[in-house]
This record gives sequence, structure tokens and C-alpha cells, in this order.
Amino acid sequence: MGIILMILFWAAVILVLVAAIRWLMGGHREGPGPLGAGHRTALEILEERFARGEIEREEFEERRRLLSGRD
Repeated sequence: MGIILMILFWAAVILVLVAAIRWLMGGHREGPGPLGAGHRTALEILEERFARGEIEREEFEERRRLLSGRD
């Protein structure tokens, strides 16, 4: 019984350490879902692409209109 308690104790210590490290490194934000705090919206990505010159103004405005739902 003692060995099982020792294994459980060390597993708990390791889990707490991993959780603390992830939290300190920014892992406390929501995961990689679409509403996660660390994620950009499609419109933000589109604006960045336009600012870098990857797409022309006409394409930017067309895609922005599509994203906003104004067909």
C-alpha cells in the first residue's frame, strides 16, 4: 500500500508542477478554440495581409464584405 501512495504522491507533484509551468507561460488562457484569447479573428488576419501588401484593396474589401455577412 505504501508504494501506491508514493506513486500517487509523485504523480500529483509532477502534475502540479506541469500545471504551474503552463500557467506561468501563458497556458492559463483558453485553448486553441476559435474564441481563445490568444487567437486572431479572420478580419484581423485579413487586415494584416492587406497592410503587408499581400492582397490588393479590391480583394480586401470583397473579403471584408463576405466576412461581415453583407453579400
